[in-house]
Amino acid sequence: MSTAAYQAELTRIDQVLAGPTRALTRVRTAEGLSEAVSTVAESLNTIAVRLSTLTVTSRLTAVHALLQERIGVAATRLTSSVEKTEEDARCGGTAYTSQKVQRQLRADLSTALVQLQRLKLTFGRTLPDAGPAPEQVRPDSGEVLVRRDPEGMGRLKITNGTTKDVAISIVSDGKPPGTPQVMVYLRATQSTTVSRLGGAYRLYFKSGTDWDAVRRKFRSDCSFKKFDQTFGKNQAWQVNLQPRPGGNADTTEVEAY
Repeated sequence: MSTAAYQAELTRIDQVLAGPTRALTRVRTAEGLSEAVSTVAESLNTIAVRLSTLTVTSRLTAVHALLQERIGVAATRLTSSVEKTEEDARCGGTAYTSQKVQRQLRADLSTALVQLQRLKLTFGRTLPDAGPAPEQVRPDSGEVLVRRDPEGMGRLKITNGTTKDVAISIVSDGKPPGTPQVMVYLRATQSTTVSRLGGAYRLYFKSGTDWDAVRRKFRSDCSFKKFDQTFGKNQAWQVNLQPRPGGNADTTEVEAY
């Protein structure tokens, strides 16, 4: 296959990818995103099979092999990440998670794209470009993110014995977790003490990675839990978020908040 014929094949591949990758940018739900990711992976696998049947000139042998390899890597990554992508979309937002997938797809193919460009070959025009990833903002350990009334004499020492950062919400009893009297950020393996707590309250905590400072949520690897017990007003308590044998405070998974 000559260079011109190979370019024609690359153009056809771009056309095959156009629909699935466009759908990836237009999804509005977590389920829709997982379906779109699966469809892109299937398209890449179809393309990989087609490429494997081509015989190219010696000038194109290396880049042709590289393109097949990178398409295989991208397809495998997408396929293996479908479940996690849907979970991340539920906590970090569909649009944000879709953009992460788009950046990863382009990154997986980037070395092949560069080599093709050096040979004056065009490929990847239909790949979505989500732009650079936003700057990661990780609050200081112990940083108070929210504080509302009431205030009292209560104190709570919190130890994050886990390997993930957490945001702890101290919620007045009867209130939803999205309206805490105090929310504090605590990095992995760190401790902090929150004072001036008023009234009986419940303790919620969410963990994950990739903190969204505006929405006060983790965007990836999310988990949401609460302590089953109610904490008494104007008392000093100590809790460790790491479950331990013989521990006396049970926790329960809760809906994202």
